[in-house]
Amino acid sequence: MSVASLIVGFQILSLVGSALTAGKLFRTGLYRRYRVFFWYFLFRIPNTAWPLFFSSTDSPLYFRVWVSTEPVTWIFHMAVVLELYRLVLEKHKGIYSLGRWAMFAGVGTSAVVSLLSLIPRLTLSMTQQSKWMFRFLAMERGMGLGLAIFLLFMTAFLIFYTVPLSRNLKIHARIYTVFFFSNFLAFLLHSLFGLTIVPFTNLLAEAMSSVCVFAWFFLLSPKGEEVQTSAPVIGPEQERRVLQHLDALNATLLKASRN
Repeated sequence: MSVASLIVGFQILSLVGSALTAGKLFRTGLYRRYRVFFWYFLFRIPNTAWPLFFSSTDSPLYFRVWVSTEPVTWIFHMAVVLELYRLVLEKHKGIYSLGRWAMFAGVGTSAVVSLLSLIPRLTLSMTQQSKWMFRFLAMERGMGLGLAIFLLFMTAFLIFYTVPLSRNLKIHARIYTVFFFSNFLAFLLHSLFGLTIVPFTNLLAEAMSSVCVFAWFFLLSPKGEEVQTSAPVIGPEQERRVLQHLDALNATLLKASRN
């Protein structure tokens, strides 16, 4: 079986999984808690379907549709990360506010730096379309890097602070981290090594997307919304002191934001 056939097969699996997951979120009422995530899956259904109607990615129409839909995908990625972060820190609004602005600043800075690093590679011989394509990919790479760093910080935060979270939220955070990093890694490899490895990076991205989509479908459930304390990697007394420190930091940030 060819790589192209495998990619199409995983795209179809991802499409089916996206429809099933969106339906489950709506049927179980979980869409009320994970609103952005639900709307992202509604967007994923047509966004996963339209490439199946093209036999080649070299088509000008394919390029125009991709350029139109890809920014929406990255906006959804940012929104889903923010929603995850908000749900993790729903009882610590002060820390959430600081982290939210840190994420915006990090993503914006990373995108600008990525665009500036592109300037030496732009030549007068390039067509206008090629120049815009390079700028588009550079901005996308910068945004992806900023979100990837933020996800790493959020993961480290969850490991260090044993914040009580629902089973659904812990599963959702872990799957989304794997989902985002696999897609970002494929995009990064494509940007660094060019067209020669595109089939393999696309296969990686589609395969991991399919696995993650079905993991969301099978593992998220209404019962999983019951709050559970994360399994501590430290003793109970030390865990209590860590949570007290977190509450004190949150109170300080809330007070500072009101002044």
